[in-house]
Amino acid sequence: MKLNIYNQKAEHAGEIELSDKVFGVKAKEALIHQAMVAQMANERQVLAHTKDRSEVRGGGKKPWKQKGTGRARAGSSRSPIWIGGGVTFGPTKERNFEKKINKKMKQKAMLAALSDRLANKSLVILDKLEMEEFKTKAFNEMLRKLEEKVYEAGKGLIDKGANVNVE
Repeated sequence: MKLNIYNQKAEHAGEIELSDKVFGVKAKEALIHQAMVAQMANERQVLAHTKDRSEVRGGGKKPWKQKGTGRARAGSSRSPIWIGGGVTFGPTKERNFEKKINKKMKQKAMLAALSDRLANKSLVILDKLEMEEFKTKAFNEMLRKLEEKVYEAGKGLIDKGANVNVE
């Protein structure tokens, strides 16, 4: 299968022969979904956190003696029952959202996604991706030109190497 190569100005720059091993894979939506869920879960950060009674500052001294006051027993002023005390069963930073996906499944999902992009005619190959300046405006302008002349679908970017002005 052949595909056109474009430069950054959306001008035709040649053709490339694509391998059926990479771009001829049948798209499996369940596998792609599983890989996406795992990737997004692994990027997720824990935001909510409450302090339990051991994490709240203070409360080391017994507020009053055990017997003889007529009041209820109390061992700490940071008990969850008290105002200013810790939270019982609140969210903690130790929460783990990590999901594992096997290497081969991840690779097959990537190949299936690339094949699906090619089948939907939403894959564009650039001869090189070099930016003179580190500006989002310039990068968006280049993408807009490509959208107008070459393709209509969503954006995805794969780069084979590191480029200081693109990272």
